[in-house]
Amino acid sequence: MGGFFGVASKEDCVFDLFYGIDYHSHLGTRRAGMATYDREKGFSKSIHSIENTQFRTKFTSEANSMYGNYGIGCISDYEAQPILIRSHHGAFAITTVGKINNSEEIVEGILKQHAHFFQMQNGEINQTELVAAIINQKDNFIEGIQYAQQIIDGSMSMLILTEKGIYAARDKMGKTPISIGKKEESYCASFENFAYLNLGYSDYKILGPGEVVVMDENGVKTLVSPNKDMKICTFLWVYYGYPSSSYEGMSVEEMRYNCGKHLAERDDIKPDMVACVPDSGMAHAIGYSNTAHIPFGRPFVKYTPTWPRSFMPTHQSKRNLIAKMKLIPIHDLIKDKRLLLIDDSIVRGTQLGETTQFLYDSGAKEVHIRTGCPPIMFGCPYLNFSRSTSEMELITRRTINELEGYEVADREILEEYADPDSEKYKLMVKKIGEKLNFTSLSYLRLDDMLDSVGIDKSKLCTYCWNGKK
Repeated sequence: MGGFFGVASKEDCVFDLFYGIDYHSHLGTRRAGMATYDREKGFSKSIHSIENTQFRTKFTSEANSMYGNYGIGCISDYEAQPILIRSHHGAFAITTVGKINNSEEIVEGILKQHAHFFQMQNGEINQTELVAAIINQKDNFIEGIQYAQQIIDGSMSMLILTEKGIYAARDKMGKTPISIGKKEESYCASFENFAYLNLGYSDYKILGPGEVVVMDENGVKTLVSPNKDMKICTFLWVYYGYPSSSYEGMSVEEMRYNCGKHLAERDDIKPDMVACVPDSGMAHAIGYSNTAHIPFGRPFVKYTPTWPRSFMPTHQSKRNLIAKMKLIPIHDLIKDKRLLLIDDSIVRGTQLGETTQFLYDSGAKEVHIRTGCPPIMFGCPYLNFSRSTSEMELITRRTINELEGYEVADREILEEYADPDSEKYKLMVKKIGEKLNFTSLSYLRLDDMLDSVGIDKSKLCTYCWNGKK
């Protein structure tokens, strides 16, 4: 995934920029960067790896050495950015969030014009550099941004830092958010709207799908009006978003609480305690507990002082061990107890299976698993959540293949497995629960999840659950 933050201010913007970017640390763990423009010193840029440390620690020097009235920055889970470009538009810096599915086709077209790209270590092209190259095909930024949105298959939101201000452009279907904040003599653009509140900004506006604005220290001007249709990623509420975030007026914490409430309303088991996988299932578990009138407890906690950016070995078995090492059991709340455990989702199932075994080993009598979203059936074509998770790594798809006896790609069959009222769905869920050694397993229904969001269902993207764009 990834997130970005930008500031345009009459005074130096680096303090706000530094902490605004830091508040996006939950969205990425690999790269981070800052770029600023100072009227006297010009552009400056810095990018670091944050795989084994935190953003604040890595960028302390830049926070004290970079200056500028305008600045952008990002947390990225993939490519290094923001990048600094010099072109016929002049110098500019750009950072992006999204995914390009037809990059090879676009690159081939641009290379015919004798352009060049820097190749990353894995042989791919930096998608932010590609977006900059697309923009440079046109005579001005507005035409370039619109051209990028037109030809990119996937989604692409961006911030562009120039000498005159910052362009903010939300992807054409509004898959990802951009919020604008305002305080005296300063404006900011942010992926997460909570990121600017403690910096003294108040909500100014939310960009609509495909909307493009330019902001400087004096104001925000809309250059391209928003599209009428929107398909915002529902997984923002389910997984990506920090509890204090809100999208399209609906808070992440409230949505997750509503999911837990719906799970409880459809359940009939009576465990001794409702618990969560810390901390991703917390709001769901509280919603379930309050609705079912079953005590909420914490039978295990996550040890966080040194683990948030701990080194992760390349070998999967070692990675699984470290994931388990973060969890510290509270044996008095586990031994001989029937536990109901809630997590936001099940992707591969490996870690939740390990966690369940960890609870059995600690003395639990039963471990019932509930998830805050439906079974994930398809890889996302819009955001880079699935770059490291192919569809055939999903536990749903592996289980379906086992049940059918071959690698299933037929959409009609997959849609039947995604239907919570079908026999194939029930068989799949039962099989997954057996594979991962759960006492019982139940997923949140898609209709209940959409009700939990509370906005017009036609505006929500549900592709990863039902394959429908």
